[in-house]
Amino acid sequence: MIKIFVDAARNIQTGQSAAGAVIITNNKQRQLKSRLPHTQNNQEAEFLALIWALKTLNNTTDMIQLYSDSQILIDAIHKKYAKHYQIYVDEISTLLSCHKLFLSQWLPEKENLGAHNLALQALK
Repeated sequence: MIKIFVDAARNIQTGQSAAGAVIITNNKQRQLKSRLPHTQNNQEAEFLALIWALKTLNNTTDMIQLYSDSQILIDAIHKKYAKHYQIYVDEISTLLSCHKLFLSQWLPEKENLGAHNLALQALK
């Protein structure tokens, strides 16, 4: 099973966004960070961060356990619906369709600091 801790950060003055992810596979941890396209708000950045993280998996079909501190992201994945972000929910669903099992769980911010700090680093 692959564990993914993902988070996004956004500079409200510039609109620049970034993503951070901690990916654990076979007890080996990878720390990844990347800038994202400009976004309208932090919620949009959270969806883009997950899409980016899923694309880094290189088409593996392993089971995935996702952790995020974005309640809107987790709720949208569970419902397969998000009023303003449906295009992102659909893309996430497509990316997940090849995986045997996908689980997602909301975490408090203080438990997702690894991904959060990586996103902040990428933003600077």
